[in-house]
Amino acid sequence: MTGRRRPDNATLFAGVRLICGIVGLLARNGGDPVAAVRRQCDSIVHRGPDDEGLYGEPSFAFGMRRLSILDIAGGHQPFRSPDERFVLMFNGEIYNFAALRAELAAAGRVFRSSGDAEVILAGYERWGAAVFGRLDGMFAVAIWDRQARRLVLARDPVGIKPLYYSDQPAGFAFASELQALTLLPGFRWTTDPRAQLDYFRFGHVRTPRTIHAEARTLPPGHILTLTAGAAPELTPYWTPRYAPAPPLPPEEWVERFRQSWLDTVAEQMVADVEVGAFLSGGIDSSAVVAAMTRVTDRPVRSFTIGFPDPRYDESRHAEAIAAALGTVHTTRMLDLVAAQDLLPTVAASYAEPFADPSMVPTWYVSRVAAEQVKVALSGDGGDELFFGYKRHATERRVGALPAPLRHAARAIGAVPTLPWRRANETVQRWTRTAASAGLPCGVSRFFAKLQITSPALRAQVFVPDFLAMDGDPRGEIARLRAEYFPDSAALSADTLEQFALCDLALNLPGAMLTKVDRASMAHSLEVRVPMLGQKMVDLALAMPASMKLDGATGKKVVRQAIAPWLPEGILDRRKQGFQMPLSAWFAGDFGRYAEMLWQESGARDEGIWRRAAVDRLFADHRAGKRDHSRFLYALAVYCLWKARGPARPAS
Repeated sequence: MTGRRRPDNATLFAGVRLICGIVGLLARNGGDPVAAVRRQCDSIVHRGPDDEGLYGEPSFAFGMRRLSILDIAGGHQPFRSPDERFVLMFNGEIYNFAALRAELAAAGRVFRSSGDAEVILAGYERWGAAVFGRLDGMFAVAIWDRQARRLVLARDPVGIKPLYYSDQPAGFAFASELQALTLLPGFRWTTDPRAQLDYFRFGHVRTPRTIHAEARTLPPGHILTLTAGAAPELTPYWTPRYAPAPPLPPEEWVERFRQSWLDTVAEQMVADVEVGAFLSGGIDSSAVVAAMTRVTDRPVRSFTIGFPDPRYDESRHAEAIAAALGTVHTTRMLDLVAAQDLLPTVAASYAEPFADPSMVPTWYVSRVAAEQVKVALSGDGGDELFFGYKRHATERRVGALPAPLRHAARAIGAVPTLPWRRANETVQRWTRTAASAGLPCGVSRFFAKLQITSPALRAQVFVPDFLAMDGDPRGEIARLRAEYFPDSAALSADTLEQFALCDLALNLPGAMLTKVDRASMAHSLEVRVPMLGQKMVDLALAMPASMKLDGATGKKVVRQAIAPWLPEGILDRRKQGFQMPLSAWFAGDFGRYAEMLWQESGARDEGIWRRAAVDRLFADHRAGKRDHSRFLYALAVYCLWKARGPARPAS
């Protein structure tokens, strides 16, 4: 193999360690916070089965679960400052901690350890909250100031690592997973109707909401500060914005990508355990594996999930890439019956309704990889940063149309039901695009395009009172735009960049990264995402759109950068992704199973549904009149969540 090699673990990166889950409680009602936090830790043991750490005072405690990746003999948290004023727990790892350590040491700081935890804490002591903007990594950090009785929480810029919190009369609590909050004594939980509506609009609950009205996610790139006796304060420290760099020749952009990519992959391969990679056969996972083989002398292990149905199977493409790159490759087939049987277990990993169809194969490939490795690299983030989705190409075409033509496109929605299932599915796809075409900007079209249900379908299945709590449906898109992007002046003038910014700021943390985190952590597997390293994010936000999207072909710069590393023609295949045959599922046995869940889970009796209308959707789908599979899949997952029962406070 040729190319640069990764740094020696014993030098720059010695001491990196991964804590895979943190929890904490600032109690307001007496009791023993240590006992409560220990119970929280037990609920996330799958995130870190190798070690546990706890710190407690009379009204405050926090804890962690650890998956040992580096510095396996050491790395125990909590970590205390030299004067013991500050105590730190953090989940994740910092890739640039060696450079920060050197800077702090030059300023006189004497380090007692070799790891990144002390660097975060030393940086906080010197720079305050500004340290978080200097960290290149994936992290959720908790720092307790014993003197001021102040808690500081921070989450990485793009939301790779999760962090939930709840502020109730019984106390303020935080956790890496939602279910760890629902165990706390004195805390109460109700379903948030706005979150329910979000879920049936988009297939997941939009950040910062959760399915519980009393819990929120800490938004990516934000700091939460809580002083005992005061209300929490949220402050952004990083906000994604497109900032075009001075013009460069295309070949220089390609070289900049290539060098940044090799450096980032090398940094993220550092571990004292075996590191593997997910390999789907697509551009991004191929870029990951190709770079891995160029920066390490270790054998690279790659993992693929295939499907018996050739319409959904990418395994042969992945195997061709693995053979060309010389990886130690594992392919495991997932038949549809097994996928259906896995759904209840997979859905339970999320602790709230989550209806991305690819969560099943992602969960399964994580299980396969965890049989051989503790760490896997993934290509997630490449589509969002470098405009790889079909919707980006569609937005470029639609955004370029004169307004009268965009408004006229809505006439497609008037096409009646046809006697062929496949034709009806095609018309529905056109209708979704046409319905968004007349909207005034890329942000608006994003919110319209990514909905899994139309306003008309929601009016069919939900009672008016439930929909009324969100206001007039005709203003729905404008309200979403104002909620998430109140400062229109901060947006790019390019509607494609507006659209892609929504993908980066909302869809990536809320859908893609949530899916990968829960699926992998269910098997105690750490997944790293080099596309979202700070070098790569900064590069993408400075790069002109023309280097990302070329006509209908996305990720232009990625393709050109990695083409010399792969056999000719291997990158020319149409994008496929982890697709599941939902329409066929719901036309057969799985549709009957989902209908049984609808009848028996308790969801049907909630009072928000037009029950007869939902029954008709099952029947119409079976008959091929309309493809309702996205809604029905979301309903099935919701019913599974409902059947597990509402969260109950611990006694």
